[in-house]
Amino acid sequence: QVRLVESGGGSVQPGGSLTLSCAISGYTFTSIYIGWFRQAPGKEREAVASLYTTGSSKYYAVPVKGRFTISRDTSGDIIYLQMTSLKPEDTAVYYCAAEGPDFPKRGGPLDAIRYTYWGQGTQVTVSS
Repeated sequence: QVRLVESGGGSVQPGGSLTLSCAISGYTFTSIYIGWFRQAPGKEREAVASLYTTGSSKYYAVPVKGRFTISRDTSGDIIYLQMTSLKPEDTAVYYCAAEGPDFPKRGGPLDAIRYTYWGQGTQVTVSS
């Protein structure tokens, strides 16, 4: 059974940094997208960043481009989201998601519909 567990959330002042981790277990799929999404209170879930597990393709939503970095450890089982220059509007629950083996594929790398497996989320609060 595929399982995704996020960690690393917390409270930080504006301008600060946090690194989120997503531990993935139970999957054997190769060449898939793994992404980070977030949902703020009263708002719809939105994409943050994603990467393709084969090669070096990475994708970022406009609001976080240049401030956030998605990466993967050498084992491939942990996905990181390094967040710098954090702003109050970055406050949200952050979710890790992984694409499944379903065909046909739907949506692009920053579309939630693309993803089958989701973690429970970790809270990030940016406030002074």
